[in-house]
Amino acid sequence: MITRISGKLLALRGEAATLAVDSFHYEVLVPEHTRRQLQALLQQDVSLFTVDYLEGNPAHGRMTPRIVGFLSEAEREFFELFCSVDGVGVKKALRAMERPVREIAVAIEEQDAAALSTLPGVGPALAERIIAKLRRAMAKFALMVARDEPGLADIKPDLVAEAFGVLRGLGHSESDARRLIESVAATKTKFKDVQEVLLAIYQQRK
Repeated sequence: MITRISGKLLALRGEAATLAVDSFHYEVLVPEHTRRQLQALLQQDVSLFTVDYLEGNPAHGRMTPRIVGFLSEAEREFFELFCSVDGVGVKKALRAMERPVREIAVAIEEQDAAALSTLPGVGPALAERIIAKLRRAMAKFALMVARDEPGLADIKPDLVAEAFGVLRGLGHSESDARRLIESVAATKTKFKDVQEVLLAIYQQRK
């Protein structure tokens, strides 16, 4: 199984990115949000976290290997979870992920079926299935992807996870704990330990 490909980004055509790795050229399928991020990196070296699958009908013996790529491990993990929902699959997940994973994860966590229904290929019934299966796993993705955004990188990953766990233990919901952490991260303050993160959160709430 191919889990990562690093090489020169030669071209972006539709949902496919072409990477040159030594003497080989690889076609990697990417969701729309990833494609937009890659546009600024044409002719540069990039690294994609990948999953591979076989496309076609096994009954007819025509199976084509495909590779799907993402710019972070969090996005790849989210994609695999998204594909696990009955009625989704690889092609539909690729089309649906036109917005940042964080936005989709927040919509699922907050049970916003209307927002999910605006994603390509996701109607009201499928949105409800996605929420039912994935809602309890989404806080992780909302926080993990948020850490890569400007203003949220000053809290170290381990502090984010620890602070989230403490807030949940204190009775905060997953969405409330996430919002509290993001509110102090947006201040761009550097935190040394989880106590400083929690103190800043509760000072904001006064």
